[in-house]
Amino acid sequence: MQSITQSVVGAVQALWRDVTPDRILSAMQGETGRAILNAVIAGQLSAAQGAQAFVTGAMLAQGAGVAQAARLNPGALVGIASDGRPLATLLYVPAISTAQALQMGMSAESAMAHGLSQMATMVATQIADTARTATSVAMTAEPRCVSYVRVVKLPACSRCIILAGRQYSYSEGFKRHPRCDCGMEPMSDAEWRSRETAKAPDDLFNAMSPEERRKRFGTAGADAIENGADINQVVNARRGLSTTTTGKQVTTEGVTRRGIGGQSLNSGFEKVQGQRLQRAKEARLMPEQILKQADGNRDLQLALLKKHGYIT
Repeated sequence: MQSITQSVVGAVQALWRDVTPDRILSAMQGETGRAILNAVIAGQLSAAQGAQAFVTGAMLAQGAGVAQAARLNPGALVGIASDGRPLATLLYVPAISTAQALQMGMSAESAMAHGLSQMATMVATQIADTARTATSVAMTAEPRCVSYVRVVKLPACSRCIILAGRQYSYSEGFKRHPRCDCGMEPMSDAEWRSRETAKAPDDLFNAMSPEERRKRFGTAGADAIENGADINQVVNARRGLSTTTTGKQVTTEGVTRRGIGGQSLNSGFEKVQGQRLQRAKEARLMPEQILKQADGNRDLQLALLKKHGYIT
């Protein structure tokens, strides 16, 4: 996954740097924007295509066998941003940020660097999110998989480190932040009961250099942990309050007559004011919403994933 992400981010950076600051908005609406979108879509597809084989391989390696109830449809996960909006609209945001920075008096070089940093973060995050979503769907389609373990690789932030090695139900949402590259290790019931496979928070902390510890936890936090303080308590004490949306996660991507979602939903179509094409009457749920909504009922999860076009 890191290789795919690095390759796509590199390609996007090269395309961005070929544009002059005064043309950034028109370029992102034209050929450069399409090239960047296609590069990210290709990365999403590569990330999604490997998910089923990854889960199958994990079950075979654990001696659990394979009993697929359905197959992942990788194409259903591309072209969509993590929040359900069309990917193209998300990737246009850095161009807007750059134009606004120029209007506020920032130098052309600094404005373009700011936009590029934002773009790189978005691209890396979208590819990683696609991989994790595809893995979640593939785990749902494999009844022998009952859970996953969070795998954290250094360097990592303090919030990710304290979650290292934790087990979650196969259908539980994955907590992440922009540019988070933590992964999932699919687990069969027998494998989870028999051994621990991922590094725990204390193991990761001990593997970090003093400089990295202070960068991630702060000087006081690192000193406290080194002196025996509980790493979870140190991190949680520094955490601020945050709010999340309570509505369902849905997407308008792929819900036209020719779209995967529109065809799978089979709910009829209606004209939306201001839109050229008709959309499905029923909202298309994001995979994360389906897994949450089904509340552990695997049969219902499979039925909804199939209904919304994520598996066949």
